[in-house]
Amino acid sequence: MLRLTTLLLLLSLSLCSLAQPGHDSGLSRFTRKKYVTISGKRMAYVEVGTGDPIVFLHGNPTSSYLWRNIMPFLEGKGRLIAPDLIGMGDSDKLDNSGPNRYTFVEHSNYLFALLEAIGVKERVTLVIHDWGSALGFLWAYYNRKNPNAVKAIVFFEAFVAPFPSLDELPDGGEDFFRRLRSPAGEKLVLQENFFLEDVLFDTGNFSEKDKAVYRRPYLKPGESRRPMLTWPRQVPIRGKPADVTALIGAYSRWLEKAKIRKLFINAKPGGLSRFSRPIVRKWPMLTEVTVPGFHFLQESTPGRIGRAIKKWL
Repeated sequence: MLRLTTLLLLLSLSLCSLAQPGHDSGLSRFTRKKYVTISGKRMAYVEVGTGDPIVFLHGNPTSSYLWRNIMPFLEGKGRLIAPDLIGMGDSDKLDNSGPNRYTFVEHSNYLFALLEAIGVKERVTLVIHDWGSALGFLWAYYNRKNPNAVKAIVFFEAFVAPFPSLDELPDGGEDFFRRLRSPAGEKLVLQENFFLEDVLFDTGNFSEKDKAVYRRPYLKPGESRRPMLTWPRQVPIRGKPADVTALIGAYSRWLEKAKIRKLFINAKPGGLSRFSRPIVRKWPMLTEVTVPGFHFLQESTPGRIGRAIKKWL
C-alpha cells in the first residue's frame, strides 16, 4: 500500500510539473506549452500531433490561448503548432524595452527563428489572424522560392495590404489610432491596460479564467505591456512606418499571383475585413466562407471557424 501511495504521489507530481505556472494541472493539451530558446529568450508554443505543420499565429493583444477552441477541430490533420510571440503569452519579455522594441521586424525575427528551430520548413498550412496574418504572409513571402514551403493559408481579420488612408480603417479606427500613436497611448496601454480591458474583453463573454490567462503577461503596469502599444503604432497607414509599409506591400503584391490554396474567412461585419474583401477576392485559388462576428472570431464563433477550416483542408 505504501509503495502504491508513493507511486501515485510521484505520478501526481509529474503531471503537475507539466502544467504551466498560473494554471491548474488539468490543462488542456491545446494550451500546455513547450519552450525553445531564441537569441537568449525563451519562447513558448503549443504543439499537438504529428504530420505536416499547421501553424496558428495570433496577433495583438492575445496569445496562443486564442486558438484553444479552434485547434481541437483539426486534431489528426497534422502537427498543430501555436506559438506565443516574443513578449506575449508565456514567451519572455525583451531587455531594454521601450518605444523601439517589439516592432514587426523584431517579432518576425524571433518567430521565424522559432519556426526554424522546431523544424517548420515545408508543407506548412498557416492559420493566421490580426498581426499573426502579417507575420504568416511575410514568412510565406520569404519562402516563395521553395514551392514546397507553403501548403495552404487560412486567414481572417488580416493585414492584406497597407492602408492608403485613415478612411480605410474600421469604423472608429481614425480616432482609435490617433490616440494610440500620440503620447496619450502610453497612459492608455502601459498604465490603464486599455488593449485588454477595453478592446479585447469588450468584444465577447470571457470567463474569469480566460481573462486571467490573457492578463497574466501584463499584470505589471509599464514596459511589460509594451508589445500591446507597439503593435498599433506599426500599422502601415499612409506610408508610415516605411519599413512595415514596404514589407506588407511586397507580400500583398506577391499574393495577387501566388498559386497557393487560400481560405478567406470573411467576418461579417468584421473589422479589418471591410478593407480586405475587394483586395483578396482578386487573389487566385481563393475560397471564401462568411462567419458572423467582429474581430476576435476565435472567441465568439470558434465552432464555425473550426468546422470551416476542417472541411476546407
